[in-house]
Amino acid sequence: MRMQAILIAAAIATGTLGAAEAQAQSANAELLNPDGKAIGNVELSELAQGVRVFAQASDLPPGQHAFHIHETGACEAPTFESAGGHYNPTDKQHGWDNPEGPHAGDFPNVHVQEDGRLAIEYFTNLVTLSEGDTSLFDDDGSAIVMHAGADDYQTDPAGAAGDRIACGVIEQTGQ
Repeated sequence: MRMQAILIAAAIATGTLGAAEAQAQSANAELLNPDGKAIGNVELSELAQGVRVFAQASDLPPGQHAFHIHETGACEAPTFESAGGHYNPTDKQHGWDNPEGPHAGDFPNVHVQEDGRLAIEYFTNLVTLSEGDTSLFDDDGSAIVMHAGADDYQTDPAGAAGDRIACGVIEQTGQ
């Protein structure tokens, strides 16, 4: 499954999925740091193949960081524990390298540049912005969370990624 996600992400990067495909739904999450300051934005767009996730942020610590969708649409600073655990509607274990995983909200680690900037694009077919069992718009919503450390891709429930250093509530923006 990990290889499939990587290949789909590569198809987006090369433009082979077609920019003209209609978007069924879209969403946005403003990323906040533990002081409550806005540091970036995450845009989510539902395409025929799944959900495109595009994130840009600044003022982050350089290096590898875990980046996940969490189960509750709340980002109470400074710890962001209000976002709950990883988004996991299919009751899997955590991690791409876990034979019982991954959670629907698991993403590959992100790399923040030395200047504190991040720009990433992912594609996932494990969640939806539409109605359904894997919808990010369930009764309590969902959030995007960045962690202080890298995800080890196997330790359940959170990949041993450390503290939460950024969080954004996912809010529907269009259909």
